[in-house]
Amino acid sequence: MPGAPVPPILPPQDGYLSLDKGKFPASFAADVDAEKAAFMADSQVPWGVEALNGVISEPAWKTKPSWYLIATDDKMIPPPAQRFMAGRAASKVVEVAGSHSVYVSRPDAVASIISEAIGRPRK
Repeated sequence: MPGAPVPPILPPQDGYLSLDKGKFPASFAADVDAEKAAFMADSQVPWGVEALNGVISEPAWKTKPSWYLIATDDKMIPPPAQRFMAGRAASKVVEVAGSHSVYVSRPDAVASIISEAIGRPRK
């Protein structure tokens, strides 16, 4: 996506990717307090390069209801890309100001959309 932020993904090491620890807070956890963001950077789990080549034969969203929480301040997956994916899946969309770590910074919003998806009112 032109003009989208470029995530600070480091070159693969032994078939695994990770994010630059120094750039992690700003790109992945900009709305998380500095100490917690630093911990997250230090404890990140690398992911396999091969995961990028995965093929899905039948996406669940083609046959099942879907919900999508768009983090409007995400620097890893641009919000327009999130909106495209949510629209393609005909998802029920909720937008909230938050980084890619919205599950840490806004657990209330995450819990709310999960409660809605399972059809239970949030207590």
